[in-house]
Amino acid sequence: MNDTNTSNEECDWYFHRNTARILLPIFYSVIFLFGLLGNILALFVIHKNRRKLNSTTLYSKNLVISDIFFAIASPTRIVYYALGFDWRLGEAFCRITALFLYINTYAGVNFMTCLSIDRFLAVVHPHRFHRIRRVRSARIICIVVWLLVFFQTFPLLLQDMSKQEKGMITCIEYPNFENIPHLPFMLLGACFIGYLIPLIIILFCYSQISFKLCQTAKINPLTEKSGTNKKATNTIILVIVVFFICFTPYHIVIIHYMVKKLTSEPDCSEKQIFHVVLHVTVSLMNLNCCLDPLIYFFACKGYKNQIMRILKRQASISSSTATRPAADGSSRDITESQCDTLDTQCKPLLNFLTAIFHNYETGSSGALQRVVE
Repeated sequence: MNDTNTSNEECDWYFHRNTARILLPIFYSVIFLFGLLGNILALFVIHKNRRKLNSTTLYSKNLVISDIFFAIASPTRIVYYALGFDWRLGEAFCRITALFLYINTYAGVNFMTCLSIDRFLAVVHPHRFHRIRRVRSARIICIVVWLLVFFQTFPLLLQDMSKQEKGMITCIEYPNFENIPHLPFMLLGACFIGYLIPLIIILFCYSQISFKLCQTAKINPLTEKSGTNKKATNTIILVIVVFFICFTPYHIVIIHYMVKKLTSEPDCSEKQIFHVVLHVTVSLMNLNCCLDPLIYFFACKGYKNQIMRILKRQASISSSTATRPAADGSSRDITESQCDTLDTQCKPLLNFLTAIFHNYETGSSGALQRVVE
């Protein structure tokens, strides 16, 4: 243990601080802006359509809440990285930030898994397990997931998250936990429970859905265009894409390094490479805060329709502003014929967009073909 401590003190884990203090604040600023706006909009739409609440929307709502937790805490990370890995907000706030960070990770993985299972039951077993997909059952499942996430993350509040380094105080950095006994086994266990098991479940659901849809299409080609089937397919594909982009790189890096530590002690260069790659993969993992709204767009009909209405209103406002005379800006100068012309020009475009998204929902290619013609 003394040799390990000496090695850690001699090796500069933060040799990349000058580059990180520029790139990481920019990256997390983008996550903060787009993640917060996208998820608040999603929460607003889901709450507005709460009378049409179903299991898919409920899981999406909880995923939104976990993303908002992280988005709220991300400004502290922006300041921390901008100062060159120097935390100035105290140990208590460091632990709270760590709690929000890991809640976002574990809750995101768990609710993505719930969404995959929900879509699997909707397509493969639409009548057999319909009770599980009821809102009441989904609420119980959400409570169980949050309890699981709480028990996974609560030990973080009992650990020291910050550490005094040379001229700085680091927060939620891997070197701070190097001296924890049996750390490789703990992290490998966390990767198995928090990543590998959900990944197997998600891939199983996707394979079963694909097999079911192929079978159904052979029996009745018209069912291939079913709105429910298309919704299920797009939802689970997006879940898999987000899962692989955000969570896979981080867990692969952790598993590889922990296996390495179990066989031999990494040298300084290996530690430095691992720490740089770890910062990159953690940033990708936090990117799920911005990508999750894409899942809501395709999984929740109300969210998609609300977004389209906002875009239509914005297009109408922009068109009205563009046709306003620049001389005096008075609305009195807009004649009735100009309003009719504007309405005539915009209506085909709006009808075209409406037909496209109606076509996505119903799977009817004939309606879109008639609009194009």
